[in-house]
Amino acid sequence: MSRSYVDPEEVPPEDGFFLVKLARRAVEEYLKRGAVIEAPSNTPRKLMDLGASFVTLLKISGTGARELRGCIGYVKPVEPLVLNVIHASIAAAVEDPRFTPVRTEELNHIVFEVSVLSRMEELSRAPRQRPGEIVIGRDGLMVEYGYYSGLLLPEVPVEYCWNNETFLAETCFKAGLRPDCWLNEKVRVFRFSTRTFKETTPGGDVILRDLRREYVTGCLQPSGSG
Repeated sequence: MSRSYVDPEEVPPEDGFFLVKLARRAVEEYLKRGAVIEAPSNTPRKLMDLGASFVTLLKISGTGARELRGCIGYVKPVEPLVLNVIHASIAAAVEDPRFTPVRTEELNHIVFEVSVLSRMEELSRAPRQRPGEIVIGRDGLMVEYGYYSGLLLPEVPVEYCWNNETFLAETCFKAGLRPDCWLNEKVRVFRFSTRTFKETTPGGDVILRDLRREYVTGCLQPSGSG
C-alpha cells in the first residue's frame, strides 16, 4: 500500500517542533557516535508518510549575527518525512560542499531550521508571465535546464528583500546559468511552498516562521518618516 504525501499545510506546529528537535538530536548522535538514528517511537503518525524537507544550520557569531553553516535537502518524497529530516540534518552538518563538517563543540552556537516542502508546480512556459506567478514569502523556486538545476527556499528572498525578477535571476545563478535564464522558454521554472520551523536560540524554543509577514514588515513597510 502506497503512503500519502505530507503537504506542508498538514504539518501542525507541534509536529514541526518535533522535527526541529529531531534534527538536532540526529546531528548530535552522528557527530558523537557516527550513528544515524531511527525514527523515534513517539513519531507522530503523519510524519511517517512520504515527504521532502530541507534543513538549514545557522551559526551565531560573536556579534549575534547568524551565518549559514550548512543547508541540504531533498525535493522528491522518496522516504517517510521523519527519516528525510534525519538524513537532511546529517547531510547539512557534514556533507555541504561549501563548508567544513560541523564539529560537536559548535552545536551550542548553531540554530536548526527545518522546512517541509510541497510538491513542485511548474510556472508558465511563457517567460514574461513568470514573475507574476510568484509570491515572495510563499514560494520557493527551482530552475531546470538540461543538466543544470538550482533551488532557493522561500526564506531566501525574504531575508534579502528581493523582488520577483531578482528572485528568478538569483535562482538561475544558483543553477549555474545566466541570471536572465528565466526568459528562455526552454528553461523550466517551478515553484513550491514550505512550512518552516526554527529554533529561536541553539537548542531553545521552536517557532513557525511567517515568511510572508516577515517580508511585508521587513521589506515593504516604510521604516518611518524622517
